[in-house]
Amino acid sequence: MASSEGRTGIPDELLARFQRGCVIPAMPLALDADRRIDQRRQTALIRYYIDAGVGGLAVGVHTTQFAIRRPEVGLFEPVLRLASQVIDEWCARNDRTVLKIAGICGRTAQAVQEASVARDAGYHAGLVSMASFEADDIEALVAHCAAVAKLLPIIGFYLQPSVGGRLLPYRFWRACAQIDGLIGIKIAPFNRYHTLDVVRAVCDAGREGEVALYTGNDDHIIGDLLTVHRIETPTGTRVVRMAGGLLGQWAVWTQKAVELLNEIHALIEVGADIPASMLTRGARLTDANGAIFDAAHGFAGCIPGIHEVLRRQGLLAGTWCLDPAEVLSPGQADEITRVCVAYPELGDDDFVRQNLARWT
Repeated sequence: MASSEGRTGIPDELLARFQRGCVIPAMPLALDADRRIDQRRQTALIRYYIDAGVGGLAVGVHTTQFAIRRPEVGLFEPVLRLASQVIDEWCARNDRTVLKIAGICGRTAQAVQEASVARDAGYHAGLVSMASFEADDIEALVAHCAAVAKLLPIIGFYLQPSVGGRLLPYRFWRACAQIDGLIGIKIAPFNRYHTLDVVRAVCDAGREGEVALYTGNDDHIIGDLLTVHRIETPTGTRVVRMAGGLLGQWAVWTQKAVELLNEIHALIEVGADIPASMLTRGARLTDANGAIFDAAHGFAGCIPGIHEVLRRQGLLAGTWCLDPAEVLSPGQADEITRVCVAYPELGDDDFVRQNLARWT
């Protein structure tokens, strides 16, 4: 499916869809019992996401496990290349296009190297983590993002401190919003005040029409997507909303996530009143996320929780992580069972059951 490319190097069709808003799952890593990559199930997982209707896929991010970068593991480049190849092949077969986003981590030298690998593997943008800059000043953080943006269009990332992020104040986001290569921001501090810092900063910079805001707040997905922000700036009122979501939660039940976002977009576009039932769905989704992400234990079982849902559907063979100590927390499996039984409308088991043989 041919399309022209603008100044970002991203095909116009893909960039327009990203700015309009889409579902972007954070891809889990499929491992076998020996903790080696399970290419067949990794391929099936990617095909599932594409057929579910996602607009993009984030690879090499927290949900893919940061440990893929360790020299003794050596999976960063192989996983990026495998995912890129599977996306290209399945999209060509099904007349689809998907935005490929690579997680970019580490200090500047490492991040630039990862961006180079991602670019060479066919990725369109990089999601830039600040986790390695615990004590650096704002100027150093902005310079880091700008350096990566010279190689690859970037998506800023506000990761909650409880899983390795750091506090990123308004001043950082105001300066970051000036970077020409910034195409979006994943806002995931799990904090309403910090979320608003990012929204205000982008509006004050006058870039709300160019920088797409994506919720990463898995604890407040529907509330974030329904909210239309009216921000008063020195140059007038700016109106902006979260266009879509780049979420670990959307690595499961993805087909239903696509339906949900389409429904929310339809409400926003016609200016309809928000039905009370939508807010109820938001609370139910937050409860389900609490079980899957293991909020009761400080998110210790977040990745195994995602794996467990996919295992029950047959998409993964087990919940294995690269770190043998990273397992479901006590009682977490029961909590996942509870929310699956309580909220069957959130799941896409039927969709997976009907297509699993085709994906594998």
